[in-house]
Amino acid sequence: MAASAINSCLYKARVMHHRLEPKKHSFHYNVFMFYLDLDEIDTLSHRLRWVSRNKFNLFNFRDKDHLQLPKENPDASKNVRQHINDYLKHNGVDIGNGRIMLLTNLCTLGYQFNPVSFYFCYNEQDEVVCSIVEVCNTFREMKPYFLGGDTRNGDHFHLNTTKYFYVSPFIDMDTNFDFNLEIPGEKLNIRIDDFKNDGTRFFISTLNGNRVPLTDGKLLQYFFSFPLITLQVIGLIHWQALKLWLKKLPFHKKEANKQLQRDVYRPYGSN
Repeated sequence: MAASAINSCLYKARVMHHRLEPKKHSFHYNVFMFYLDLDEIDTLSHRLRWVSRNKFNLFNFRDKDHLQLPKENPDASKNVRQHINDYLKHNGVDIGNGRIMLLTNLCTLGYQFNPVSFYFCYNEQDEVVCSIVEVCNTFREMKPYFLGGDTRNGDHFHLNTTKYFYVSPFIDMDTNFDFNLEIPGEKLNIRIDDFKNDGTRFFISTLNGNRVPLTDGKLLQYFFSFPLITLQVIGLIHWQALKLWLKKLPFHKKEANKQLQRDVYRPYGSN
């Protein structure tokens, strides 16, 4: 008997970063990412040999790696789906039993780091009503950005908002994120730019890819094609930071402007 169809899949993609000023600096690298229906994770952990939930494997979906509410005292008994539902209701959205899709990296051989994850939330009529961008820094802090129905135009979400989050020591915290998200389909098209307060764009980042079936064969292929991908990502971040430091770009310490670090989930030093 054939296995039932699933919404979850993989994307083979390319990440590109291009800094326009104060000095130009560009790089790109290839990645793959999971696009998961949060209601299918337990099914996937039983169907796929190389994927688990909250248990060591080649790829492990850990609920604790994602958004949890309340910020001050996360409820470990709730899974990601329940925490996202709480967060949506806090923002005036109730999707009922609608599905929630998450674009993310999974913990790989016990190591996890996600610079950014994306949620696309559907109502019970299977219409996308909002999105959440979950940004993490190298201190393991997290900040969610909510993109409601007013930010949607067709298959795209767009939001320009003050960052108020320490992401890079080479970018001020009071600059703006400019999110341009296309609802994933056969293609993946996501762009996040950075703007100064005067409206000048100074940083461009893109994530573009193609949909790939989520199978044990593909997971094993990508495990060897992109070995220890989460470790690679954090390594590349520090390598590029070293290059920027050698170019003598202004360096901003995290402690220098604590007042600009606002509404942070899982703050540094917390459990």
